[in-house]
Amino acid sequence: KKTLRTLASRLEEAGIDAQKPGGLCCPLRPIVPSPIINGYRNKSSFSVNRGPDGNPKTVGLYVGTGRGRNIVCVKADHVENIPTKHKQVAQCYEEFLRCSPLEPCILFHRGGHWRELVVRTNSRGHTMAIVTFHPQQLGQEALAAQKALLKEFFTCGPGAVCSLTSLYFQESTMTRCSHEQSPFQLLYGEPHIFEELLGLKFRISPDAFFQVNTRGAEALYQEVGKLSEAAGDTVLLDVCCGTGTIGLSLARQVSEVIGIEIVEKAVEDARWNATFNGISNCEFYSGKAEMVLPQLLSSWKDDRPLVAVVNPSRAGLHYRVVRAIRNCKAIRRLLYVSCKPEGEAMRNFLELCCPPDPRKKLAGEPFAPALAIPFDMFPHTVHCELVLLFTR
Repeated sequence: KKTLRTLASRLEEAGIDAQKPGGLCCPLRPIVPSPIINGYRNKSSFSVNRGPDGNPKTVGLYVGTGRGRNIVCVKADHVENIPTKHKQVAQCYEEFLRCSPLEPCILFHRGGHWRELVVRTNSRGHTMAIVTFHPQQLGQEALAAQKALLKEFFTCGPGAVCSLTSLYFQESTMTRCSHEQSPFQLLYGEPHIFEELLGLKFRISPDAFFQVNTRGAEALYQEVGKLSEAAGDTVLLDVCCGTGTIGLSLARQVSEVIGIEIVEKAVEDARWNATFNGISNCEFYSGKAEMVLPQLLSSWKDDRPLVAVVNPSRAGLHYRVVRAIRNCKAIRRLLYVSCKPEGEAMRNFLELCCPPDPRKKLAGEPFAPALAIPFDMFPHTVHCELVLLFTR
């Protein structure tokens, strides 16, 4: 409600009468509950830092703030939204670190090597573990020795209890690093895990985006399909498509799906997913949406109805993406899926709905918020995923 009231107020300031009952900018449906409440996460990230006992080789979650200089890393045993399997892998990784002669990398400039752990699982219990490692000044021979020790621990040692499907290792000198910047190295097992969603099978790479709550995502995508009002002659534009989950789940009710995604490996997964599921009316583009979409829409001459679905990160959509959608007359319905609507997404909402502005090159007819539906994708937290329908 706070997000919708803020949007209504900001639109009023721009001279647009957007006030609806309750001071909201559009009707708001009740929160759609998650089908699963506990242990629903299919991906968990664990940090390495000092624990409550001062041990720097503690694997868990951060408590405290940098500003307060009171950050401590605590085990995730008590966290109810993290599956038991994820906690087990984290505990084993901690055991490995405490046997390793190498120090953890807490601050890059202070040295150390072992960094965070990411665990991904599917509904069948298949498990992918991704360990990040700062090489510092280690040579290739020393790096190979550490990789061998990590592999041995999780395949023949105490970590074998985790029954990993895949074990990845990434050398990284940055806070976050894509596969293109520093490849994920498969130390053991299968290169991918697979998940079933709405009757389709999806391939998941180490850094590919996939909604963290699989069963909750099914409910969300089904509602997106209804709100899109997409018919057999509709072209669906899926921006920030990840592994293609939204587009592929709606592919059989539309004429064509066009997906755009910045992560190259995710696009490879999306293409594989389409082929494996026998879906031939999808085309996926790899690249930044702000580079691909304006070029695609500027030459759009198709007479078929065009519906857009956007599912960006917390940073929201790049201004050029919003401008391209706004200035494309063929797009009459837009579904914006946001995990943080009160953040940068609010800027996008205002750009979509404000009066035409030649200075900003916003020449197209403005959209108007028509309906909002929150989904409880993150039980045990205060956050919701918000689906906002815009029409014009």
